[in-house]
Amino acid sequence: MKSCLAAILLAIVPVAAPVRAADPAPHRGTTLRVGLWTLWHDKEITVSPTPGTKASLRLCEACPAVSLAKSEQIHANGDRLKLTSGSQAQTVSLAGAITLAAHGESLTLHTPLRISARNGELILTVTLPVEMYVERVVASESGPADSAESLKALAIVVRSFALHQQHGHAEYDLCDSTHCQLLHWGSLGSRRAAAHAATLATAGETLWYHGQRAAAWFHQNCGGRTASPDEVWAGAANRGPMPWLASRADPYCTTGGAREWSASLSFADLTAVLAGAGLARPGWETLTVSRRGGSGRAAMLLIGASEVNAEEFRLAVGRAMGWGKILSNWFEVTRQGDQFIFHGRGSGHGVGLCQAGAAEMAEKGREAGQILAQYFPGAGAVDETTGLAWQTVRGQDFVLETLTAKDAGFLPQMNQALAEAEERSGLRVEGTFTVRAFRSTEAFREGTLVPGWVAAFTEENWVGTQPLATLRARKLLGPVLRHEFLHVLVERQAGANAPLWLREGLVESWAGGTTSRRAPPGLKLEQAEAWLADAASEAESEAAHEVAGWYAGRLLERFGRAQVLVWLRDGVPATALATIR
Repeated sequence: MKSCLAAILLAIVPVAAPVRAADPAPHRGTTLRVGLWTLWHDKEITVSPTPGTKASLRLCEACPAVSLAKSEQIHANGDRLKLTSGSQAQTVSLAGAITLAAHGESLTLHTPLRISARNGELILTVTLPVEMYVERVVASESGPADSAESLKALAIVVRSFALHQQHGHAEYDLCDSTHCQLLHWGSLGSRRAAAHAATLATAGETLWYHGQRAAAWFHQNCGGRTASPDEVWAGAANRGPMPWLASRADPYCTTGGAREWSASLSFADLTAVLAGAGLARPGWETLTVSRRGGSGRAAMLLIGASEVNAEEFRLAVGRAMGWGKILSNWFEVTRQGDQFIFHGRGSGHGVGLCQAGAAEMAEKGREAGQILAQYFPGAGAVDETTGLAWQTVRGQDFVLETLTAKDAGFLPQMNQALAEAEERSGLRVEGTFTVRAFRSTEAFREGTLVPGWVAAFTEENWVGTQPLATLRARKLLGPVLRHEFLHVLVERQAGANAPLWLREGLVESWAGGTTSRRAPPGLKLEQAEAWLADAASEAESEAAHEVAGWYAGRLLERFGRAQVLVWLRDGVPATALATIR
């Protein structure tokens, strides 16, 4: 994954948010409180500062932060916390790079953590930016069949689920288990890059239906027909009508045949599961489907004399015996001696987006908007804050995405900036790329998670910018766009071994920022590389870009453009660096 930042200082200009239509109470913050390790019910945890970093601890909301210099064990003592240092507290708040250890697992966090206790168990709450949460869930919940467009659709549904609904937790907004949406805290492996791209491309987008925020769910495989909420969850009808979630046929899910499954569960095991979940007391003898929903799924079961919601039954079996037993509520059940035999189809509750069908639609060339239209008819993706739909305007070899039609007036300047970038670099755009102009500085920061001093952001074929009108007012529109378009051109040529300093330096040199400097920089190239990847301040970013531009400019002067482009693909040899040093 390659990303580049245009480190151009831009004054912050407040922008008034457009008036929204009345809608259900959405999540109002730019962050989410997420329960950590919610299935473990830990009673103690060890918190440690990550070596080489700073971490701090507070023993109450109003207490001053103190340095966390060594490991601390935190125990749940009723509804209070006890630390090995002897301190006691109602809550403990940690910031910085913190390493946690509990139940044999270790995890390093770089986001704020709050620890409290209830009934002798720890409650761990992590504060995440909304877009970081969405990215992690998309990476955790997606599969190898997904591609760019199905991942974009999933990102929009994940964001909608998080922001548009109450999830029943007192201490945090969402948990990290499938009760809400699965979130893996550790390494996300090969899915991380694709999830990041999908999240970035849909930043801030959620589902709305006729001017109102829409509830959204997703599942693995609908078996050929989705379910409506009221046939799955007791009390769903109390939410009011949700026409965008009506049960409907899904021909895409069954392109390769419907997913069928079977399971055999013993009478003794089911008796224990149902008693443990409080669904049916021991002594029952029969288990039948008493009512089905419009999709054909079991809605209610008759277990002895007790009527049990089929979804509650499925979840109880899953929690006690594993999720590979009863995969969905679309099943028939018979008894053979001591065994209950289930035959079914699909996987998951069946409401909303079918991931299998979405992946197939993307494989057939459908875009994210078409996928959402299949599973949420009448609803569409719009900007969460304003309720406005993103408009697309085609430029020269790029597509401009904007919330205001006035931005189309900037196309001549954008086309000129691209022409200048191609002329200065000698490179040409192949295909098209996307430029998304955010409605405000705050929306740009929240969507891209870049620092406030950054005016624009480029990642491969995607460019995000602060408002074009703001850039023009600061006389930065041309320079910023030219800089970002150079990034697009350079990144398309860069190979896996190309150092970040060379990619950034070529842009700086061709943009005209450092070519006049002849004195060698005092900052070492290795330090510049580190600051380019993660600058702690605007000053560090500026210094790193200056050094990168100096080295790239000297390489161009000494060896010529053709040779430097070879190194952009293969990496710069040490002998070449020694020559210019």
